[in-house]
Amino acid sequence: MKKVAISACLLGERCRYDGTDNRDPKLLGKLEGCELVPFCPEDHCFGTPRPTMDLVETEQGVKALSNLSGADLSPCVERYAREFFDKHPDIDLFIGKDRSPSCGVCSARLYDREKSLLSREAAGLMAAEAARRGIECWDAESFLDAHPAPPILGS
Repeated sequence: MKKVAISACLLGERCRYDGTDNRDPKLLGKLEGCELVPFCPEDHCFGTPRPTMDLVETEQGVKALSNLSGADLSPCVERYAREFFDKHPDIDLFIGKDRSPSCGVCSARLYDREKSLLSREAAGLMAAEAARRGIECWDAESFLDAHPAPPILGS
């Protein structure tokens, strides 16, 4: 059985920055039979609801900066990601929420310090950790596009 790390909001957990979810019944149907391991670094670190954050290219590399205060929120998210994958070393697949600065696999927006858009194809902080560990990674929307028909992945 495949073990899938999945953004908790996709399972219906109300952990988005505004207290809503991104429940995706079609995606969940594709993953039927898999062991789903939910995660949400932002909820864990900052609670819900919370101010938004953006990925910003800095002199020290890509950082997640609060849109409210400008504070660097990266350390907590990166620590959560390392601890999550250390606790679950047998994850086969990572499915992140598109465009998330934590969970987006190749769809997060990356800005410069002046908030000019540099890329729409960046990896969020947790997705980057999954990729560093050699885990197969997908944005939820891309996963559905690439897997339009059965068989179920859990078999």
